[in-house]
Amino acid sequence: MPAKEMTNEKIEYEIGSGNVFKDLEIPNPEEYLAKARLAGIIYDIIAERKLKHGKAAKQLDMSKSEITALLNGRFDDFSVKRLFGLLRKLDRDKELKISKSTQPETKWKATLRKRTSKPRLVLSNRKEI
Repeated sequence: MPAKEMTNEKIEYEIGSGNVFKDLEIPNPEEYLAKARLAGIIYDIIAERKLKHGKAAKQLDMSKSEITALLNGRFDDFSVKRLFGLLRKLDRDKELKISKSTQPETKWKATLRKRTSKPRLVLSNRKEI
């Protein structure tokens, strides 16, 4: 197979904001980012425990189609509160903090950490849900 020639052609690119949902102009990008992070943790726990979709669905009181949708990144029908509830059913308590970013190109940041007190969702104005 012949080697490809290197070119000096410049490739145009744009630096992202750090939130792919914002970059794709999806409504409520911060909420989507929070859901994606929570869904990723749920996915990791299920994979770590080697649970089949049916067993995971039963443990989480969901249908197999719901667990499949969640694990495939289709979480439109899941609220952040429901995702936290799923984490609790998996015996994992987490706290999600969404706050203003210190970086000018990113308006908000989401931080997920192990829960140290009661479960809560902290928004930028410090209102707890």
